[in-house]
Amino acid sequence: MPWQARLPFYFGWGIVAVAFVTMAISVTARTAFSLLLGPLIDEFGWDRGLAAGAFSFGFLVSALLGPIVGGIMDRHGPRVVILAGVVMLASGLFLSPGIETPWRLYLTLGLLVGAGANLMSFTAQSLYLPNWFQRRRGLAIGIAFSGVGVGALVLLPWLQSIIEAEGWRAACRVMGWLVLLVLGPLNLFVRHKPEDVGLAPDGGPVDAGGAGERAAARVVDPEWAAREWTLRRALATRRFWWLAAGYFCALYAWYAILVHQTKYLVEVGFSPILAAWALGIVSVAAIPGGIGLGWLSDRIGREWIWTASCLGFAVCFAALIALAREPSLVLLAVMVGSQGFFGYALTSVMGPIVAEIYEGPHYGAIFGSATVALIGGGAAGPWITGLVHDATGSYAGAFWLGMGLSLFSIAAIWIAAPRKVRRVPGRR
Repeated sequence: MPWQARLPFYFGWGIVAVAFVTMAISVTARTAFSLLLGPLIDEFGWDRGLAAGAFSFGFLVSALLGPIVGGIMDRHGPRVVILAGVVMLASGLFLSPGIETPWRLYLTLGLLVGAGANLMSFTAQSLYLPNWFQRRRGLAIGIAFSGVGVGALVLLPWLQSIIEAEGWRAACRVMGWLVLLVLGPLNLFVRHKPEDVGLAPDGGPVDAGGAGERAAARVVDPEWAAREWTLRRALATRRFWWLAAGYFCALYAWYAILVHQTKYLVEVGFSPILAAWALGIVSVAAIPGGIGLGWLSDRIGREWIWTASCLGFAVCFAALIALAREPSLVLLAVMVGSQGFFGYALTSVMGPIVAEIYEGPHYGAIFGSATVALIGGGAAGPWITGLVHDATGSYAGAFWLGMGLSLFSIAAIWIAAPRKVRRVPGRR
């Protein structure tokens, strides 16, 4: 087949490639907060709850903006949202070397970096990538989000070496230039949905026969699927609130670990560079996990992959608790593998779960509203974990709480039941 005939296919996967690079840089810029937490505490003598609260503050603001961002995405597409994120994230990194007081920490590494990264990363990408694929939805998103692992493998140890050689301020400046010079130009080419360029989902021409029939064949509940789901109607359903509960708990667990694990690993006996590598390898393990489990979700269902992911976080918490008693490399490997390979794979089904329940022209606004819970959990996790440590002198209670919330998240998504609205393409 000549390359011209394959152009629709190339365009769709080109969108995935842009998302891959965007995820690699933007998420790493935010994840680097874990590397900065120790130097900030050491330099300024702040409590962990106060310092980690800056990360949570950025997430909280992002949560409040979620419905607005979803509506903007529906009306104007991803370029406006993502380029706003580029400006915010780069500004926060460039201004952060001037941190001297907590309010500057909260403004720069909290608000600008946290909210800016969220306008480019998991939430923003989940608002438009599901539009581009139906049969390969989980696989495509899994590949796009695997950029997080590549970015972590390449950038996190490099940033740690800059921190050790030149200080945390130099590392922030370097990341600022990377965000501005790479992600700004690259995201000028993204589009909201394939129809904007005369294509259909999965890379076919817009008038391809059979696309509508395949979509209709996946419907399990015709009455639900036929309804035009506006945000108001979605908010009136129990399904939406079970989704919100599941998303809150899962992201609570994820970011409770993410922000505190580097400092925790150093305290239980590992070297700072090994702790930084562990943070990076978690995201590397997410590459095969996100792609493989995303592909599998297209065949066995989104609930099963969500279950595997949340169980991964539960095992990770158990390993962290055990590491306080025995800081072995075996337990460290269990922590890294369960968190990265399984836990991070939930990103491949976050968008598809909502899309398959509330598919339609208002999907962005509905998913954007769900991100209030999603990002709210990501904000609460680091903050509450820091507060528990400050109050008890230990992370154990916070880790047990995270484990319980991981298990609750599994139940919530099964109750929401996207499988009862639309089956995945691999199920007959």
